[in-house]
Amino acid sequence: MSTYCTPVPNNQLLASLPPEVTELVAARLEPVELATGEMLYQAGTVLRHVHFPVTAVVSLVSPLMDGACTEVAVVGQEGVVGVCAFMGGGKALSSALVQCPGLAWRMSARDIADLSREHEPVMQQLLRYTQVLFTHMAQSSACNRHHALEPQLCRFLLQHIDRQAGDELQITHERIAGMLGVRREGITGAAQNLQRTGLIRYRRGHMQVVDRRGLEAHSCECYGVVQQAYERLRSDSPVWLRHSRPHTPDRAQAMKRAS
Repeated sequence: MSTYCTPVPNNQLLASLPPEVTELVAARLEPVELATGEMLYQAGTVLRHVHFPVTAVVSLVSPLMDGACTEVAVVGQEGVVGVCAFMGGGKALSSALVQCPGLAWRMSARDIADLSREHEPVMQQLLRYTQVLFTHMAQSSACNRHHALEPQLCRFLLQHIDRQAGDELQITHERIAGMLGVRREGITGAAQNLQRTGLIRYRRGHMQVVDRRGLEAHSCECYGVVQQAYERLRSDSPVWLRHSRPHTPDRAQAMKRAS
């Protein structure tokens, strides 16, 4: 495996680790480019790697036997994809689908398990993040069951916008409908209402947030509950990077260092 053995930039979970373990962790990482629609792993399979997104955004989805799937959480530069690798089970509880392409750091499942077992600060930060991720997953499940579609769509858009640069998502109504487990016509109707009220602007394959504050007000309580959980995690980690949006790294340099 090609490695990059300098302090790790841009992933907040990695940056929250204390200096004494940073080099140990960085020596086991390699940069990878993730493409839209790439499946990092499927539910029930043995995890071979974990991914720490930098500019990429990954949906965790629960699949059904008929091929449908519902998003239960979304992971960006604040976290890690593949938490089961260091929790003892080894098999994925959900599938991981890349929604926004970009850079991530990849580590083998064996290495993350070894590091978390041998170094308490690593395990402590991973478990603290995982607790917040489980809050995210539980709140998403409750939201999908109990809340109206328009507030759900607002939550979905905000959670994805929070994890990428800019205010525009490259995503179709059909894909959003699949992630929320609803009909495409329902998403189209909800998006039309949000556009009429000046909260978003959309065209085929693109959705732009025009009035973020208004979108937050129109969202259900679930966005705030999840957001507060991540904010508590950041505030409790003294060295955690407090960026509200990802900073795009020099991808060419990162890949060159890894070669």
